[in-house]
Amino acid sequence: MSFEAKRCGVQFCPPSIVLIYQNMESKKVRKRIIPVRNFSKYSDYGMAAERLKNHPRHGDYLEGVSQSQLEKLLLILRDHMQGFTLEHSLASFRLDPDEDLNKLGDEELARKKGQMDELFEKNRRRKGDAEFVYDLEVDFNKSIQESCLKRYWTKTGV
Repeated sequence: MSFEAKRCGVQFCPPSIVLIYQNMESKKVRKRIIPVRNFSKYSDYGMAAERLKNHPRHGDYLEGVSQSQLEKLLLILRDHMQGFTLEHSLASFRLDPDEDLNKLGDEELARKKGQMDELFEKNRRRKGDAEFVYDLEVDFNKSIQESCLKRYWTKTGV
């Protein structure tokens, strides 16, 4: 059978992944609740995602869900088990250009770097793309350059 994942979410009690999918043969849309067993607030969400994707019963349904999306859902579930709110978990996935990444822990830093890598790949232009320009020249606003230089010089004391 062939399945197409439409939506994916998380259920806190009991800890589960909720998948809305369409059966490609019958064209029916259905909901499947996949329990996340042996998962605690100390579990590795990457390994748990792999275990779910390779599970004999649920693997076919999760084939259309990316590994990173499944990891994000399990990370939200683990944050909930650790006592964090949903807003806190979702805020940890947002990129703030003014945030000092040197002050983050290893796991939070890896989460932010993963987001940056994902954004980079999404915006990346390759030779085969229609928007690809070989020698792209961009004129930046002078006020932005001057303010950056001014900030740099005032911080170093020169």
